Amino acid sequence: MSRTVEVTELVLRDGHQSLLATRMALEDMVPACEDIDQAGYWSVECWGGATYDSCIRFLNEDPWARLRTFRQLLPNCRLQMLLRGQNLLGYRHYEDTVVDRFVDKSAENGMDVFRVFDALNDVRNLRRALEAVRRSGKHCEGTICYTVSPLHTVEKFVEMAKQLQDLGCHSICIKDMAALLRPQPAYDLVRGIKQACGQDTLVHVHVHSTTGVTLVSLMKAIEAGADIVDTSISSLSLGPGHNPTEALVEMLEGTGYTTRLNKDRLLKIKDHFAKVRPRYAEFESKIIGVETEIFDSQIPGGMLTNMESQLKQQGAGDRLKEVLAEVPNVRKDAGYPPLVTPSSQIVGTQ
Repeated sequence: MSRTVEVTELVLRDGHQSLLATRMALEDMVPACEDIDQAGYWSVECWGGATYDSCIRFLNEDPWARLRTFRQLLPNCRLQMLLRGQNLLGYRHYEDTVVDRFVDKSAENGMDVFRVFDALNDVRNLRRALEAVRRSGKHCEGTICYTVSPLHTVEKFVEMAKQLQDLGCHSICIKDMAALLRPQPAYDLVRGIKQACGQDTLVHVHVHSTTGVTLVSLMKAIEAGADIVDTSISSLSLGPGHNPTEALVEMLEGTGYTTRLNKDRLLKIKDHFAKVRPRYAEFESKIIGVETEIFDSQIPGGMLTNMESQLKQQGAGDRLKEVLAEVPNVRKDAGYPPLVTPSSQIVGTQ
């Protein structure tokens, strides 16, 4: 019996955040939108994360105008964003009224799916944002930030998934921001969530490709019952980025699992971003292959290129390996927090 696996495309947000330091301008994304809109994705992540900051700080763009443009050009797609819970898209906690207003305005401007996370996996920091999303009538996706430490177990993550379900989330995301999710834990975690929360619970899996093992992890997650997986078009994939969308489609051939994706549209999207990518060569990550050392440093893909860029600005571009080697020590001293914004920036700065 075949089962359809839904796919979220990341190229308009986390794809270029992870590979090009979030520097891609809107004008370089617009030409691909028609094909993206018709490709058959469950959703397209195009806003949130570091893009809001980057639009203002580096690109001289209005992030709200970017969102409205995507809404206009992607009428058949669910637009998805990454929201840092009580931190919204900033680096501190904001008042509840600000959280409410921000979520409302995001929904009004076209956002459909809110992936809400907290860097410490503290559901208290998620509650207000989740409530605001539900009130807006949009899709509320509660998020587990996956990490590996003596304190983090499959059982603890499953317990958090149940808490998120109790808060009214429409789906549960396993967010592996540093490519740490090995195949067997991926299977065990998805299976555990399905057993604890119900087989009809939507489970959405997000992984990066830095360590080289996570395409297999996606397969194991699908076998365990994952409903939606995240990928990025091949011309903006791999390295500290994500697994290629086309590779997922081909991997599922003959397995009993299918996607809704149109291969001809994927080829056009790939060709467009292959032409665009060289314009951002100065922001490219030095990590172009597999880095299993990330299992030790746990630096997320979205931070690696930004860290490299900042080191270059300080005349220390050749010291990345030293920084990555020190990160595990700082993380241990801090109590093993998941390394995702803003905790990754705090630990990385130290």
